[in-house]
Amino acid sequence: MSFSIRRRATQTLAALTCALLLGSSALAQNAKLDKFTVAGWNKPLTEFTNLLVDEDKGFFRARGLDLGYVSGAGGGDAIRNLLSGQADVAFTDPSSFFAALDKGEKLRAIYDIYPQNIFNVVSLKSQNITKAADLKGKKIGVYSLASGTKINLMILLHQAGLSESDVTIVVTGLLNFAPLIQGQVDATAATDTGLLVGKLKGLGDVNVLEVKNAVNVSSDFFVVREETYQKKKDLLKKFLAAYRDSAQWMLDNPQEAAQLAVKRAIDGQNPAVNLEVIKLRNTTTVSPTTQKKGLGAFDMDALQKAADTYKRLGIIQHDIKVSEVVSQDLLPAK
Repeated sequence: MSFSIRRRATQTLAALTCALLLGSSALAQNAKLDKFTVAGWNKPLTEFTNLLVDEDKGFFRARGLDLGYVSGAGGGDAIRNLLSGQADVAFTDPSSFFAALDKGEKLRAIYDIYPQNIFNVVSLKSQNITKAADLKGKKIGVYSLASGTKINLMILLHQAGLSESDVTIVVTGLLNFAPLIQGQVDATAATDTGLLVGKLKGLGDVNVLEVKNAVNVSSDFFVVREETYQKKKDLLKKFLAAYRDSAQWMLDNPQEAAQLAVKRAIDGQNPAVNLEVIKLRNTTTVSPTTQKKGLGAFDMDALQKAADTYKRLGIIQHDIKVSEVVSQDLLPAK
């Protein structure tokens, strides 16, 4: 065998060896990742881009997690997917959390995602709905019967001395301003980002009833089964640390997040709109409590007042002591 042939053979063998080593290393790295799944309240949306970009940014992989996402149709759906074993944690609203606890489910909230109330009820100016009492006899749209929009609508109704029987509730889906514009409903329950997108799409002048003026409670939590909380604390700590990293990234880099949402979110086709949605959601990620204690920290007094209010309004039937179902010991240090 000539020298050149031997050299080429040696080079080929070295390349194959290197490829095998790299492949083995990659497999070993992937094998070390713990599968971890989030049950969401909707399909992948721009407003939580930070949860969708691990392929780009690696926040969760860096903590040893292989992140998955299961879509849902409302906060109640997220909890059902959690309880059925399809996910490790639910991205859900406090109202759905309280409702599940009221039915006897063993759950625990471990991270306050959005410590401000983002829900509202929107109507066209022509309907002249300026207060909750004006909703009597009206058709009102909600994302789904298992969503925070429906439960927060009930809060407004109860505050005005009304009940569900005083209105007609219509399931309109996430993009529910078209039925409002077309006159199929008189008002629609939504979120702040939903209203923003609706206005950008030509919704026009509207009246907005903000639920925070009735009950100002956090909009979304991470919730786990009590058994998971007791037995998998290390895994949950990894997830919360990674999530906080991702949330801080979106706070610091909204424009980058808006660009990544184009390929990661189902509603992210327009980067300019994405940026406005992300800025709005970023404002609900922080609060006086998180500024003192770090992202994810709960305002326990406010949460207890909310639980008491839900009981008083008849939304839940049993007293809930939040200190027994909300824990902050898994939060990463500030």
